[in-house]
Amino acid sequence: MTSVRVREAVPADCPTIHELIVDLAVYEREPDAVEGTVDELAAHLFGDRPQVFCHVAEVRDDGEWTVAGIAVWYVTFSTWKIRHGLWLEDLFVRPEARGRGLGRMLLAELARIAVERGYPRLEWWVLDWNTPAQRFYQSLGAAAQDEWTVWRTDGPALTALGAPVDPPAPA
Repeated sequence: MTSVRVREAVPADCPTIHELIVDLAVYEREPDAVEGTVDELAAHLFGDRPQVFCHVAEVRDDGEWTVAGIAVWYVTFSTWKIRHGLWLEDLFVRPEARGRGLGRMLLAELARIAVERGYPRLEWWVLDWNTPAQRFYQSLGAAAQDEWTVWRTDGPALTALGAPVDPPAPA
């Protein structure tokens, strides 16, 4: 018989979490996008002052629990709500483990945390071509925020923007 559960990640999960992040990048058509190592991931998740967190979904077949999904998240802040919220950075369930409710269980756990802490929002992005994910999220009562456009600065543009600038001369 198969059992499923969700729990907080522990340091020993980091190789599998990293593997699932890479699998997600492949699924999202960005197979070379993951730059960090397992050790860097572990330092961020389990260092002195972690600012990113992870829950794992496990499946038990034949008596052994194996990680089959992840939810990587962090705390945000809304100036309009004047309260924190949760941002889901990545949600991924191995294709062979889908259909067992693991994605819903992971989201339900994050929603539980948000409600327990008084956070009014649980938010995330989904690619515009990922209609299976969009249908899944809609089935949970989530709504697309289409009026917002994501903007990003990285690479040389980020470096240039962050470079020191001489203050203007007094008039």
